[in-house]
Amino acid sequence: ICSILVLFLGFFFIFLSFIINHGEAITVPDLKKMNVMELEDFLDSRDLRYEVSDCTFVAGVTPLSVLAQYPLPGAKVKDGRKIYVTIVSNSAPLIKMPKLTDMTLRSAQMLLKSMGLEEGKLSYVPDMAQNAVLRQMYNGQVIAPGQPIAKGSKVDLELGEGLGTAQFDAPSVINMPLDEAKIAIIGAGLKVGQQMTVPPTPEQANGVVVRQNPSVGSKVRLGDVIDVWVTPEMETAPTEVE
Repeated sequence: ICSILVLFLGFFFIFLSFIINHGEAITVPDLKKMNVMELEDFLDSRDLRYEVSDCTFVAGVTPLSVLAQYPLPGAKVKDGRKIYVTIVSNSAPLIKMPKLTDMTLRSAQMLLKSMGLEEGKLSYVPDMAQNAVLRQMYNGQVIAPGQPIAKGSKVDLELGEGLGTAQFDAPSVINMPLDEAKIAIIGAGLKVGQQMTVPPTPEQANGVVVRQNPSVGSKVRLGDVIDVWVTPEMETAPTEVE
């Protein structure tokens, strides 16, 4: 009986331990940032295997590199264990461009981040809405909401800088045709406001500005609005058909 017991215990604790490497384990190496093409040889030399469980795009990370793994580095596993890895995609997927205009800069930044896009160059133009997004641009061109754009792309933002504090004299647009008056107002860093039609007098031409507010010489700031009063255009007499 004692001999049988010794043989039985010896079988389980010595022979089987030798066969299945009982008590021995392999430490999982850190595979992050390794290229997927290097994994097979690297893991074969450590009696391990791998399988790609997911593939995702991450801006700024080397394509086809390992982004995550399971089991984690340092874990103890049996030889032949399969390591599941997440690989960085080689190309960026296309997404729909969100609408950023009329948002504050902070809100636009948060939305860009949540959509997987990056903030590009910021520029400021005279406008009453300080730090409000006026235009969204990609590669120097305005990009409309809903247009396809690669995930991870940089989006430039044009923002309002507010009215500012510097004051200057309002330019005169009196006696100018309306089109020329608009160009002069915008060129001075101001905005065209209301355009009201008034009946002409004998000494006034048709289709010209006869009054403005603020008046000529009044102090204004960048982004202020200029309202104009314009005489009606001369009506063209209808051509008679014989």
